[in-house]
Amino acid sequence: MDQSARLAPHYSRFRVSERLLLTGHSHQAWPDVALAGQIDAFLDAARDADDKWAGAFKVADRVRDGLRGFLGDPHAELALGASTHDLVLRFLSALDLRRRPRLVTSDGEFHTLRRQLGRLAEEGVEVTVLPARPADTLAARLSAAVDGRTAAVLVSAVLFEDARIVPGLDALAGACLRHGAELLVDAYHALGVVPFGTAGIEEAWVVGGGYKYLQLGEGNCFLRLPGHADRLRPVITGWFAEFGELSGEQPPGVAYPAGAQRFAGATYDPTSHYRAARVFDFFAEQGLTPRFLRGVSLRQVGLLAARFDALDVPEHLVSRDRTGRPEDFGGFLALRSPYAERLRAGLAARGVQADSRGDRLRLGPAPYLSDEQLEQAVELLAEELRDLVRATGGRPATAGTGSRPSASRRVPA
Repeated sequence: MDQSARLAPHYSRFRVSERLLLTGHSHQAWPDVALAGQIDAFLDAARDADDKWAGAFKVADRVRDGLRGFLGDPHAELALGASTHDLVLRFLSALDLRRRPRLVTSDGEFHTLRRQLGRLAEEGVEVTVLPARPADTLAARLSAAVDGRTAAVLVSAVLFEDARIVPGLDALAGACLRHGAELLVDAYHALGVVPFGTAGIEEAWVVGGGYKYLQLGEGNCFLRLPGHADRLRPVITGWFAEFGELSGEQPPGVAYPAGAQRFAGATYDPTSHYRAARVFDFFAEQGLTPRFLRGVSLRQVGLLAARFDALDVPEHLVSRDRTGRPEDFGGFLALRSPYAERLRAGLAARGVQADSRGDRLRLGPAPYLSDEQLEQAVELLAEELRDLVRATGGRPATAGTGSRPSASRRVPA
């Protein structure tokens, strides 16, 4: 039985059976129970007013438990935040950049890191950026770049542009440990679609969130702390880090608690946690485990890839990476084309929601979509490609040809 027949009815408010939502790598639909969680947050606030926080903290702990299951780390210390940017800032502020003024990263990192590290470089922080590709050698090249001046290495477990999994993070963690550098792993494009574990990278920091494959929506990000985290004192620190001490006399200076609270922020909207806790309960009830979701993803991305290959499109117009095994990729199909944005806009006009990043069109399935829906999306892509061939005469792209006219016309299949 196609799992979508069982799951889709639970996403009625997002109308997943009626829409071709191929944004599963960016924003998955929320199950209907998410709304009940948001209502619970309102009702608790209405009942308890400013006394709501004791209950909200319990809900936050339920979210931590749910995240630990997908991290494969049942005892992980997790600081929560509204965005990965909030948490990365706290992490960066804890580094001794005076003594170790160097950060090492790749050019394949999401904009959270790309922009922030670029701005730090403008202020004099030494930022070494290595090519992300080939992904198979990225961890080894990052390891070779670590030295005694390196404060931290920051790298993704799965690259956001092309879904390539980065192997060898355990060896990279060892290199960082030998040189006394920190390792921050961005696991956002892994959790919920690629089984992830902290075995071998126990001393790494891990950042991620539930906006994508975990269906948690906004405001549900985390920073997983390694065992030595209590040696660091983040400069960017919120008053919730001393929430439990506010009733007593405040000591001089800035004190830090042990554990995840050390990296806490300040007042936040707990509604997102109520929603996330309900979604994690739903995942448990429906058996949406990391192993199950990985199996669904491999099959769905494989179906999209096979249907695309059957179109036999000239590679100078659009192509996909056929190197490696299906298991070397994450949860979406990346198609490379100088017309990526034009194709995205054309698909949107035909009722297919996808996205593009630079020269890559990204098609992301989700477990509530049926095989028929995925096949229909590729058929509509074929129509769009026929329009593209007519418009370009099948010639390679030249500067300025990647834009799409404002009006789109549908060509029969």
